[in-house]
Amino acid sequence: MVRADPDTTKRPPVSMRFEQTISLDAMGGDRGTETIVAGAAISLERHPELTFLLHGDADLLTRAVKAHAALKERSEIVHSESVVAMDAKPSQAMRKGKGTSMWSAIESVQKNLAGVVVSGGNTGALMAISKLQLRPLGEIDRPAIAAIWPTVDGESIVLDVGANIGASSRQLCDYALMGAAMARALYSVERPSVGLLNVGSEDVKGSDDVREAHAVLGGTRGLPIDYQGFVEGDQIGQGHVDVVVVEGFAGNIALKTAEGTARQIASYIKSAMTRTLTARIGAFLAQGGFRVLHQKMDPRRINGGTFLGLNGLVVKSHGGTDALGFASAIDLGYEMSRSGLLKRIADDVASFHGTLSEVVAAG
Repeated sequence: MVRADPDTTKRPPVSMRFEQTISLDAMGGDRGTETIVAGAAISLERHPELTFLLHGDADLLTRAVKAHAALKERSEIVHSESVVAMDAKPSQAMRKGKGTSMWSAIESVQKNLAGVVVSGGNTGALMAISKLQLRPLGEIDRPAIAAIWPTVDGESIVLDVGANIGASSRQLCDYALMGAAMARALYSVERPSVGLLNVGSEDVKGSDDVREAHAVLGGTRGLPIDYQGFVEGDQIGQGHVDVVVVEGFAGNIALKTAEGTARQIASYIKSAMTRTLTARIGAFLAQGGFRVLHQKMDPRRINGGTFLGLNGLVVKSHGGTDALGFASAIDLGYEMSRSGLLKRIADDVASFHGTLSEVVAAG
Protein backbone atom coordinates (compact mmCIF):
# COMPACT_ATOMS: atom_id res chain seq x y z
CA MET A 1 0.00 0.00 0.00
CA VAL A 2 1.32 3.47 -0.89
CA ARG A 3 0.14 6.82 0.38
CA ALA A 4 1.39 10.32 -0.16
CA ASP A 5 1.84 11.31 3.47
CA PRO A 6 1.08 10.07 6.98
CA ASP A 7 -2.67 10.03 7.63
CA THR A 8 -2.79 11.78 10.98
CA THR A 9 -6.61 11.80 11.21
CA LYS A 10 -6.91 8.22 12.44
CA ARG A 11 -5.03 5.63 14.46
CA PRO A 12 -3.42 2.65 12.76
CA PRO A 13 -5.60 -0.47 12.58
CA VAL A 14 -5.45 -3.05 15.36
CA SER A 15 -3.09 -5.16 13.20
CA MET A 16 -0.64 -2.24 13.28
CA ARG A 17 -0.29 -1.38 17.00
CA PHE A 18 2.05 1.55 17.14
CA GLU A 19 4.41 -0.12 19.63
CA GLN A 20 4.99 -2.85 17.05
CA THR A 21 5.28 -0.49 14.09
CA ILE A 22 8.68 0.73 12.94
CA SER A 23 8.86 4.03 11.07
CA LEU A 24 11.84 3.69 8.75
CA ASP A 25 13.62 6.52 6.97
CA ALA A 26 14.25 4.32 3.95
CA MET A 27 16.33 6.95 2.13
CA GLY A 28 18.77 7.71 4.97
CA GLY A 29 22.02 5.83 4.56
CA ASP A 30 25.07 5.35 2.38
CA ARG A 31 24.26 1.98 0.81
CA GLY A 32 20.91 2.67 -0.78
CA THR A 33 17.28 1.84 -0.23
CA GLU A 34 17.70 -1.86 -1.04
CA THR A 35 20.04 -2.34 1.94
CA ILE A 36 17.63 -0.66 4.34
CA VAL A 37 14.67 -2.68 3.06
CA ALA A 38 16.72 -5.88 3.35
CA GLY A 39 17.49 -4.97 6.96
CA ALA A 40 13.78 -4.56 7.66
CA ALA A 41 13.15 -7.99 6.15
CA ILE A 42 15.77 -9.56 8.45
CA SER A 43 14.26 -7.89 11.51
CA LEU A 44 10.80 -9.09 10.48
CA GLU A 45 12.10 -12.67 10.41
CA ARG A 46 13.23 -12.23 14.02
CA HIS A 47 10.04 -10.45 15.11
CA PRO A 48 7.09 -11.59 12.94
CA GLU A 49 4.70 -9.32 14.85
CA LEU A 50 6.36 -6.17 13.42
CA THR A 51 4.86 -3.86 10.83
CA PHE A 52 6.69 -1.10 8.95
CA LEU A 53 6.07 2.37 7.60
CA LEU A 54 8.66 2.86 4.85
CA HIS A 55 9.24 6.53 4.05
CA GLY A 56 10.87 7.55 0.78
CA ASP A 57 10.55 7.45 -2.98
CA ALA A 58 7.53 5.24 -3.66
CA ASP A 59 8.82 3.85 -6.95
CA LEU A 60 12.19 2.85 -5.46
CA LEU A 61 10.58 1.35 -2.37
CA THR A 62 7.96 -0.58 -4.33
CA ARG A 63 10.69 -2.22 -6.41
CA ALA A 64 12.85 -2.94 -3.35
CA VAL A 65 10.02 -4.48 -1.33
CA LYS A 66 9.05 -6.84 -4.17
CA ALA A 67 12.11 -8.95 -3.35
CA HIS A 68 10.80 -9.61 0.18
CA ALA A 69 7.34 -11.17 0.11
CA ALA A 70 6.81 -11.28 3.88
CA LEU A 71 7.89 -7.66 4.30
CA LYS A 72 5.59 -6.55 1.51
CA GLU A 73 2.62 -7.95 3.44
CA ARG A 74 3.66 -6.16 6.64
CA SER A 75 4.63 -2.76 5.22
CA GLU A 76 3.08 0.46 4.08
CA ILE A 77 4.99 2.83 1.81
CA VAL A 78 4.70 6.55 2.57
CA HIS A 79 5.92 8.59 -0.38
CA SER A 80 8.33 11.46 0.27
CA GLU A 81 9.43 13.90 -2.39
CA SER A 82 12.96 14.59 -1.14
CA VAL A 83 15.82 13.50 1.13
CA VAL A 84 17.89 15.27 3.79
CA ALA A 85 21.42 15.43 2.40
CA MET A 86 24.17 13.79 4.43
CA ASP A 87 26.09 17.09 4.51
CA ALA A 88 23.10 19.31 5.32
CA LYS A 89 23.47 21.56 8.35
CA PRO A 90 20.94 20.98 11.15
CA SER A 91 19.51 24.50 10.80
CA GLN A 92 19.04 23.96 7.07
CA ALA A 93 17.38 20.60 7.67
CA MET A 94 14.87 22.16 10.08
CA ARG A 95 13.96 24.92 7.61
CA LYS A 96 13.71 22.71 4.54
CA GLY A 97 13.01 19.32 6.10
CA LYS A 98 9.28 19.12 5.41
CA GLY A 99 8.57 16.70 2.61
CA THR A 100 11.69 14.63 3.25
CA SER A 101 11.71 10.97 4.20
CA MET A 102 13.36 11.84 7.53
CA TRP A 103 10.74 14.41 8.47
CA SER A 104 7.91 12.09 7.49
CA ALA A 105 9.39 9.15 9.42
CA ILE A 106 9.71 11.20 12.62
CA GLU A 107 6.23 12.64 12.16
CA SER A 108 4.80 9.12 12.24
CA VAL A 109 6.17 8.70 15.77
CA GLN A 110 4.95 12.14 16.80
CA LYS A 111 1.44 11.16 15.65
CA ASN A 112 1.54 7.77 17.44
CA LEU A 113 1.45 5.90 14.14
CA ALA A 114 4.70 4.12 15.07
CA GLY A 115 6.59 3.30 18.23
CA VAL A 116 10.06 4.25 17.01
CA VAL A 117 11.83 5.80 14.04
CA VAL A 118 15.07 4.36 12.67
CA SER A 119 17.29 6.33 10.30
CA GLY A 120 20.80 6.04 8.93
CA GLY A 121 20.77 9.63 7.73
CA ASN A 122 22.51 12.84 8.79
CA THR A 123 22.94 12.68 12.59
CA GLY A 124 22.77 16.43 13.23
CA ALA A 125 19.69 16.81 11.05
CA LEU A 126 18.03 13.80 12.67
CA MET A 127 18.54 15.25 16.14
CA ALA A 128 17.42 18.73 15.11
CA ILE A 129 14.22 17.56 13.41
CA SER A 130 13.51 15.10 16.23
CA LYS A 131 13.80 17.85 18.84
CA LEU A 132 11.58 20.12 16.75
CA GLN A 133 8.82 17.55 16.24
CA LEU A 134 9.00 15.40 19.37
CA ARG A 135 10.18 18.02 21.91
CA PRO A 136 12.23 17.29 25.04
CA LEU A 137 10.62 15.00 27.61
CA GLY A 138 9.46 16.51 30.90
CA GLU A 139 12.35 17.93 32.93
CA ILE A 140 15.03 17.06 30.34
CA ASP A 141 17.10 20.04 29.19
CA ARG A 142 19.05 18.27 26.45
CA PRO A 143 18.52 14.89 24.81
CA ALA A 144 21.52 12.57 24.67
CA ILE A 145 22.69 9.83 22.32
CA ALA A 146 23.15 6.50 24.07
CA ALA A 147 25.32 3.78 22.56
CA ILE A 148 25.57 0.10 23.44
CA TRP A 149 29.21 -0.71 24.22
CA PRO A 150 30.57 -4.29 24.10
CA THR A 151 32.40 -5.34 27.26
CA VAL A 152 34.36 -8.37 28.44
CA ASP A 153 31.28 -9.98 29.99
CA GLY A 154 28.43 -8.42 28.02
CA GLU A 155 27.37 -4.88 27.19
CA SER A 156 27.17 -1.45 28.80
CA ILE A 157 25.34 1.73 27.85
CA VAL A 158 27.37 4.91 27.32
CA LEU A 159 25.84 8.38 26.98
CA ASP A 160 26.20 11.05 25.70
CA VAL A 161 28.23 10.03 22.64
CA GLY A 162 27.75 13.13 20.54
CA ALA A 163 24.43 14.93 20.86
CA ASN A 164 25.92 17.87 22.76
CA ILE A 165 29.26 19.49 23.49
CA GLY A 166 29.60 19.90 27.23
CA ALA A 167 27.03 19.16 29.94
CA SER A 168 26.07 20.76 33.21
CA SER A 169 25.94 18.76 36.44
CA ARG A 170 22.15 18.63 36.19
CA GLN A 171 22.33 17.28 32.65
CA LEU A 172 24.86 14.64 33.67
CA CYS A 173 22.49 13.52 36.42
CA ASP A 174 19.65 13.34 33.90
CA TYR A 175 21.85 11.24 31.61
CA ALA A 176 22.50 8.86 34.50
CA LEU A 177 18.77 8.33 35.05
CA MET A 178 17.99 8.01 31.35
CA GLY A 179 20.79 5.51 30.81
CA ALA A 180 19.66 3.49 33.82
CA ALA A 181 16.09 3.42 32.49
CA MET A 182 17.41 2.11 29.17
CA ALA A 183 19.46 -0.56 30.96
CA ARG A 184 16.40 -1.72 32.88
CA ALA A 185 14.39 -1.85 29.67
CA LEU A 186 16.97 -3.81 27.66
CA TYR A 187 18.66 -5.95 30.30
CA SER A 188 16.03 -6.29 33.05
CA VAL A 189 18.42 -4.94 35.70
CA GLU A 190 16.41 -3.61 38.65
CA ARG A 191 19.03 -1.08 39.86
CA PRO A 192 21.64 -0.61 37.14
CA SER A 193 25.12 0.39 38.26
CA VAL A 194 26.15 3.84 37.03
CA GLY A 195 29.51 5.58 36.84
CA LEU A 196 30.71 9.02 35.75
CA LEU A 197 33.58 8.93 33.25
CA ASN A 198 36.50 10.90 34.64
CA VAL A 199 40.29 11.23 34.44
CA GLY A 200 40.73 9.52 37.80
CA SER A 201 38.83 7.92 40.67
CA GLU A 202 39.66 10.53 43.32
CA ASP A 203 36.93 12.97 44.37
CA VAL A 204 39.13 15.98 43.53
CA LYS A 205 39.59 14.93 39.88
CA GLY A 206 37.60 16.28 36.94
CA SER A 207 35.74 19.43 35.98
CA ASP A 208 33.44 21.33 38.33
CA ASP A 209 30.33 19.94 36.60
CA VAL A 210 31.54 16.35 36.86
CA ARG A 211 32.47 16.70 40.53
CA GLU A 212 29.15 18.39 41.33
CA ALA A 213 27.19 15.63 39.54
CA HIS A 214 29.25 13.09 41.49
CA ALA A 215 28.23 14.72 44.76
CA VAL A 216 24.54 14.86 43.81
CA LEU A 217 24.31 11.28 42.55
CA GLY A 218 26.23 9.97 45.52
CA GLY A 219 24.30 11.99 48.07
CA THR A 220 20.70 11.67 46.87
CA ARG A 221 18.74 8.85 48.48
CA GLY A 222 16.11 6.76 46.75
CA LEU A 223 17.50 6.94 43.21
CA PRO A 224 16.72 3.90 41.02
CA ILE A 225 20.44 3.41 40.36
CA ASP A 226 23.47 1.87 42.05
CA TYR A 227 25.90 4.76 41.80
CA GLN A 228 29.52 3.58 41.71
CA GLY A 229 31.33 6.93 41.48
CA PHE A 230 33.98 7.74 38.91
CA VAL A 231 35.14 5.31 36.25
CA GLU A 232 38.12 5.70 33.93
CA GLY A 233 38.30 5.05 30.21
CA ASP A 234 39.89 1.61 30.48
CA GLN A 235 37.02 0.44 32.72
CA ILE A 236 34.33 0.93 30.05
CA GLY A 237 35.32 -2.18 28.11
CA GLN A 238 35.78 -4.13 31.34
CA GLY A 239 32.07 -3.69 32.07
CA HIS A 240 32.79 -2.01 35.40
CA VAL A 241 29.28 -0.50 35.40
CA ASP A 242 26.05 -0.96 33.45
CA VAL A 243 25.87 2.73 32.48
CA VAL A 244 28.72 5.15 31.82
CA VAL A 245 27.83 8.86 31.86
CA VAL A 246 29.94 11.42 29.97
CA GLU A 247 29.43 14.73 28.20
CA GLY A 248 29.05 14.46 24.41
CA PHE A 249 32.42 15.77 23.21
CA ALA A 250 34.48 13.31 25.24
CA GLY A 251 31.91 10.56 24.69
CA ASN A 252 32.10 10.84 20.92
CA ILE A 253 35.90 10.79 20.99
CA ALA A 254 35.84 7.70 23.22
CA LEU A 255 33.40 5.96 20.87
CA LYS A 256 35.36 6.72 17.71
CA THR A 257 38.62 5.73 19.40
CA ALA A 258 37.16 2.39 20.45
CA GLU A 259 35.83 1.73 16.95
CA GLY A 260 39.19 2.57 15.42
CA THR A 261 41.05 0.40 17.93
CA ALA A 262 38.78 -2.57 17.14
CA ARG A 263 39.54 -2.22 13.41
CA GLN A 264 43.25 -1.88 14.18
CA ILE A 265 43.29 -5.06 16.27
CA ALA A 266 41.38 -6.95 13.59
CA SER A 267 43.94 -5.81 11.01
CA TYR A 268 46.83 -6.91 13.24
CA ILE A 269 45.29 -10.34 13.74
CA LYS A 270 44.62 -10.84 10.04
CA SER A 271 48.16 -9.81 9.14
CA ALA A 272 49.72 -12.06 11.78
CA MET A 273 47.62 -15.08 10.81
CA THR A 274 48.51 -14.89 7.10
CA ARG A 275 52.20 -13.99 7.37
CA THR A 276 53.67 -17.50 7.13
CA LEU A 277 52.52 -21.00 6.21
CA THR A 278 52.70 -22.05 9.87
CA ALA A 279 50.57 -19.06 10.87
CA ARG A 280 48.00 -19.91 8.19
CA ILE A 281 47.80 -23.49 9.42
CA GLY A 282 47.36 -22.24 12.98
CA ALA A 283 44.64 -19.86 11.84
CA PHE A 284 42.83 -22.74 10.11
CA LEU A 285 42.93 -24.85 13.27
CA ALA A 286 41.73 -21.91 15.40
CA GLN A 287 39.01 -20.74 13.01
CA GLY A 288 36.25 -21.61 15.50
CA GLY A 289 37.77 -19.29 18.08
CA PHE A 290 38.31 -16.57 15.50
CA ARG A 291 34.67 -16.88 14.48
CA VAL A 292 33.56 -16.21 18.06
CA LEU A 293 35.97 -13.26 18.28
CA HIS A 294 34.65 -11.83 15.02
CA GLN A 295 31.08 -12.07 16.24
CA LYS A 296 31.99 -10.38 19.52
CA MET A 297 33.75 -7.50 17.74
CA ASP A 298 31.27 -7.16 14.87
CA PRO A 299 29.91 -3.58 15.05
CA ARG A 300 26.78 -4.61 13.16
CA ARG A 301 25.63 -6.63 16.16
CA ILE A 302 25.22 -3.55 18.37
CA ASN A 303 24.49 -0.96 15.68
CA GLY A 304 22.29 1.94 16.69
CA GLY A 305 22.56 5.07 18.84
CA THR A 306 19.39 5.94 20.76
CA PHE A 307 18.20 9.51 21.24
CA LEU A 308 17.05 9.66 24.86
CA GLY A 309 15.12 12.52 26.43
CA LEU A 310 12.49 13.14 23.72
CA ASN A 311 8.75 12.52 23.61
CA GLY A 312 9.36 9.69 21.19
CA LEU A 313 11.97 7.05 20.38
CA VAL A 314 14.59 7.67 17.72
CA VAL A 315 17.41 5.28 16.74
CA LYS A 316 20.33 6.46 14.61
CA SER A 317 21.90 3.67 12.58
CA HIS A 318 25.38 3.90 11.11
CA GLY A 319 24.77 5.11 7.59
CA GLY A 320 27.39 2.84 6.08
CA THR A 321 26.27 -0.40 7.70
CA ASP A 322 24.82 -3.33 5.76
CA ALA A 323 21.46 -5.06 6.04
CA LEU A 324 22.46 -6.97 9.18
CA GLY A 325 23.48 -3.71 10.84
CA PHE A 326 20.18 -2.02 9.98
CA ALA A 327 18.34 -5.04 11.32
CA SER A 328 20.17 -4.65 14.64
CA ALA A 329 19.15 -0.98 14.85
CA ILE A 330 15.54 -1.93 14.15
CA ASP A 331 15.67 -4.69 16.77
CA LEU A 332 17.02 -2.21 19.32
CA GLY A 333 14.27 0.27 18.59
CA TYR A 334 11.58 -2.37 18.91
CA GLU A 335 12.92 -3.65 22.23
CA MET A 336 12.74 -0.15 23.68
CA SER A 337 9.35 0.64 22.15
CA ARG A 338 7.65 -2.34 23.76
CA SER A 339 9.40 -1.85 27.11
CA GLY A 340 7.69 1.42 28.06
CA LEU A 341 11.05 3.23 28.17
CA LEU A 342 9.65 6.75 27.78
CA LYS A 343 7.44 6.43 30.86
CA ARG A 344 10.35 5.01 32.86
CA ILE A 345 12.52 8.01 31.97
CA ALA A 346 9.78 10.57 32.61
CA ASP A 347 8.92 9.09 36.02
CA ASP A 348 12.54 8.73 37.17
CA VAL A 349 13.61 12.21 36.10
CA ALA A 350 10.50 13.87 37.57
CA SER A 351 11.02 12.07 40.89
CA PHE A 352 14.70 13.05 40.93
CA HIS A 353 14.06 16.74 40.32
CA GLY A 354 11.21 16.69 42.84
CA THR A 355 13.61 15.31 45.44
CA LEU A 356 16.20 17.97 44.63
CA SER A 357 13.57 20.72 44.94
CA GLU A 358 12.58 19.44 48.39
CA VAL A 359 16.22 19.40 49.50
CA VAL A 360 16.76 22.96 48.27
CA ALA A 361 13.56 24.15 49.97
CA ALA A 362 14.50 22.46 53.23
CA GLY A 363 18.00 23.89 53.12
